[in-house]
Amino acid sequence: MAFTIDLSGKTAVITGSNSGIGLGIAWELARAGADIVLNSFTDNDEDHALAKTIADETGVTARYIQADMSKGVQCRDLITKAERCDILVNNAGIQHVAPIPDFPVEKWDAIIAINMSSAFHTTAVALPMMRKAGWGRVINIASAHGLTASPFKAAYIAAKHGVVGLTKTTALETAKEDITCNAICPGYVLTPIVEKQIPDTMKEYDMTREEVIENVMLTRQPSKEFATVEQMGGTATFLCSSAAAQITGTTISVDGGWTAL
Repeated sequence: MAFTIDLSGKTAVITGSNSGIGLGIAWELARAGADIVLNSFTDNDEDHALAKTIADETGVTARYIQADMSKGVQCRDLITKAERCDILVNNAGIQHVAPIPDFPVEKWDAIIAINMSSAFHTTAVALPMMRKAGWGRVINIASAHGLTASPFKAAYIAAKHGVVGLTKTTALETAKEDITCNAICPGYVLTPIVEKQIPDTMKEYDMTREEVIENVMLTRQPSKEFATVEQMGGTATFLCSSAAAQITGTTISVDGGWTAL
């Protein structure tokens, strides 16, 4: 069965979307015709200019709304200010690496708040909007670490496992409606942040770029290739299509085989 992905008339709110995976998803949804609400905790001219660039190049309406995803009230206000939310992409996230006995309490609290609790708060406000519209898609950006674990990332892994659980509950609560909820679980994605880490890692290990990518950064990614932000955007866009209408409450791994190990 052929299907098209035309999201004209839909509004997508993507948290943590002024760079990286969130921005990649915003671009692909805009190319499919969705109006876009970008978000991050900053409120710079560059943030608003980024929204204008998306609007100018795709012909959709694009706005930037500042909100700190570590604060539940601001998470909820983001959706309220957007006024409409047909597609919610919970993408905002941070990371910190340390052994459990040494893990700073403030880092734990921030990671749980931004990576997990924010998705609860935005979803709580978005679902009534979706129900009123008669259609909705919630897409949570989890991680390969939402399905498996590594040492020294206790808060991140706990939060991402929690996001997967929230995804399942959201799907069950909306199962008889034209609303779906799924989690995308990326492995290593070549974002600007990851790209900046490569030269320092080359120096640390005295390796070439190719050696660092294959033997250090992608040691757990069997494909030995980064996923791209465009692939994340394409996966999110597919989940908004008619072909994905019966895909709900599940995880889609985009990890080069990581979780198949």
